[in-house]
Amino acid sequence: MPQEPRGVSDTVRLQPDGTVGSSRPAPPAPPAPPTAGPVGADASAAAEPPAPAGTTEDTDARQPADTAEPADAAQPADTGEPADTGEPADAGEHADDAQPADAAQPSSTPPLGDTQVIGPPIEEDAVPPMAAPGQLPVTPAPAPAAGTTSPADASTISDAPVAGSAVEDTAVVTRVDSPPPAPETRHGGGAHPTPPAGSSPVVDQGGPGGPPPADPSSSGDGDGGPAWRRRRVLVPAAALLALGVLYGADLAVAGGDVPRGTVVGGVDVGGLSPAAAAQRLEGDLAPKVAADHPVVADDVTGVLHPATAGIALDVPATVDAVDDQPLNPWTRLTSLFGDREVDAVLTGDETALAAQVDQLAATVDRAPVDATITLEGTEPSVVEPLEGRTLDRAGAADAITETLAAGGAVDEPIELPVEVTEVQVQAEEAARVLEETVTPALSAPVTVVGPDGPESVEIPVTAIAASLTFTPQEDGTLAVGIDPAALQAEVGEDFGVFGSPAQDARFEVSGDTISIVPSVDGQGINPVELADQLLPVLSEPAPRTVTGVLGPVPASLTTEQAQALGITEKVGSFTTEFTNQASGTNIRVVAAEVDGALVRPGETFSLNGYTGPRGTAQGYVPAAVISGGELSQAVGGGISQFATTMFNSVFFAGLEDVYHKPHSFYISRYPAGREATVYEGQIDLKWRNDTDTGIYVQTEWTPSSLTVTLWGTKYYDIESISSARRNIREPAVQEKVDDGNCIPQSGARGFDITVTRVFRDLASKAELRREAFETRYAAEAIITCVTPPEPPADPAADAAAVPTTPPSTPPSTPPSAPVG
Repeated sequence: MPQEPRGVSDTVRLQPDGTVGSSRPAPPAPPAPPTAGPVGADASAAAEPPAPAGTTEDTDARQPADTAEPADAAQPADTGEPADTGEPADAGEHADDAQPADAAQPSSTPPLGDTQVIGPPIEEDAVPPMAAPGQLPVTPAPAPAAGTTSPADASTISDAPVAGSAVEDTAVVTRVDSPPPAPETRHGGGAHPTPPAGSSPVVDQGGPGGPPPADPSSSGDGDGGPAWRRRRVLVPAAALLALGVLYGADLAVAGGDVPRGTVVGGVDVGGLSPAAAAQRLEGDLAPKVAADHPVVADDVTGVLHPATAGIALDVPATVDAVDDQPLNPWTRLTSLFGDREVDAVLTGDETALAAQVDQLAATVDRAPVDATITLEGTEPSVVEPLEGRTLDRAGAADAITETLAAGGAVDEPIELPVEVTEVQVQAEEAARVLEETVTPALSAPVTVVGPDGPESVEIPVTAIAASLTFTPQEDGTLAVGIDPAALQAEVGEDFGVFGSPAQDARFEVSGDTISIVPSVDGQGINPVELADQLLPVLSEPAPRTVTGVLGPVPASLTTEQAQALGITEKVGSFTTEFTNQASGTNIRVVAAEVDGALVRPGETFSLNGYTGPRGTAQGYVPAAVISGGELSQAVGGGISQFATTMFNSVFFAGLEDVYHKPHSFYISRYPAGREATVYEGQIDLKWRNDTDTGIYVQTEWTPSSLTVTLWGTKYYDIESISSARRNIREPAVQEKVDDGNCIPQSGARGFDITVTRVFRDLASKAELRREAFETRYAAEAIITCVTPPEPPADPAADAAAVPTTPPSTPPSTPPSAPVG
């Protein structure tokens, strides 16, 4: 009678009580290698050990169990050993501890294990081959399903023929005398837990049966991992390896060349050798850096001369800065798709560049101009406001060097930064003052009458216009006033009808002595009081009259005040010489203006402020000046010689140096480190009388020399100590096209020098203190004026001279080849 379908599809296990249980057999293990030796050797060396039972697993519940064959039909011969020996079954131990079957001697029987393999019924058309003596014919077990444990005995199944699906009917019979399997102990002392019911014990993979085959449901590697996980690891690793190989190859190919994609100042040097890169920079970039460049600051334009400013391309340093190969992989990758812009390395002279910037600043800088009223004679008009601006000198120097280092176009102006200062008074306020005050003030004269007599003086409109002042206020208004000194200058002699004018005390120099000419008080109308009286009536209609106040008019500098100044001796004097006639004229004019200047204690003297404008209207003429490091012509040239002479007088008088600027280039007729330059409205000479007594300025001019002497009270004995010249700088060589304004220069070396002023006590000569003046001179360029190039020939004329048709006959002989 057929049995009910089992839960295990592949194998059956014959239990001791005669019932059949299902269990999946393990896949065959590789056969043991043959053992060399005589016949009758130990059978255990030539036979495979019995395999432990696999894990029970139902792979096909629909397969009926095969019960047609008796349970003992496939068992080997009885070994004769008792079933109740008390020893544990082989299947519960390691496979290398089981006793193998004797395959060499037919008369011997293998020891009984836990299970025996029962082959399926043999089909009529499939006769199994003869088994070896002492062995039963077997059929191979089916491939194990996933998760099952394979038996280790491969000798019982490896030689059996496969007969269709009969391999699925193999049964495993359990020995009757086998006790329950004991917990398995692995090498190393570890114990496996007892397998759950219905499963076979796990066989040690290190036994002679070898490891079980891989699960056919997965294609993992030796660690049992799935293929997708292995690919996830291997693919990135392979990609990284490939990138590493490419990176190394790219770095090796580049070698010592300039990295690809490198562009210096607009010149492509990528991939070139350092020598080739230097040659290309020298030919393509160096001339561009050295060429004159236009500059613009706000609405002012100028020209920069890099050679004169000490700026040039440093080719070796530039190549050294760009020829290192980048090691960053990302940088090397991006270099395949773009350029690496690198600025060139420039040589520079800060002093020479500052001279160029100062020359540009002279045309850029301006003070803010508030809206005000200007008078041309007696015609008033509004002056529009103008915001102030100052060239950012540090920013301008940076803009120049950055543009040149980046290879800026020669014809593209370099923009220089400026700082703007807002005005206080707007045009609307000036227009209001013009309408409400100035126009009525100039509508008619004002009559001044005496308090006790018929004397009177008329102040004309011209005098009123000359004495009007306009002062911007912080609140944005424009205040109108009367200048007493200007009023006195306009009508001073006419005021004599009311008395006599005052005369100030003054100083006279005779040889090595100085004396005071006493002051004289006046009698009549005081100009200061008259100005206060005049202002209110200017807005009244004509006729306008004021009554003057008569009385003593004191001098502005009385004899007592002059004596209190303590001006009694020379405190400092210096002389310089000159040969240029035009410069000599300007020196004479400025010397005459400054002669007799009086600087009271605590006051600061400003050369630009004292002289005011120095133009042709004041008697100055064009003369040579140094502008931007080059010789040129300008009205007032030569005033720097006066500034140098005065500065040395101040130096040896021991007075405070407020501000002075040495020339950018050394001029041999001046003491190095002890000289000064000036420029109207921009560069000034300022010094302060920091003593308790006054200073009187005396100037002496001759056609070849100038002397400035300061009189006062001497406090110190001054010594000047000059250091050696250091940091010598050679001049640049430059050729300029002679366009009529080129002046050749012989050039001069640049250097640094320190001048120390030592203050000593007059009596003891003990040193009181020291003061150092650091000066840095730029190298003055050597400039050669060259003839302008000939204009290019007219292409149209050249074309007319060339025949338009070929000759009628070809030449009889071919042209000769070049020699060599």
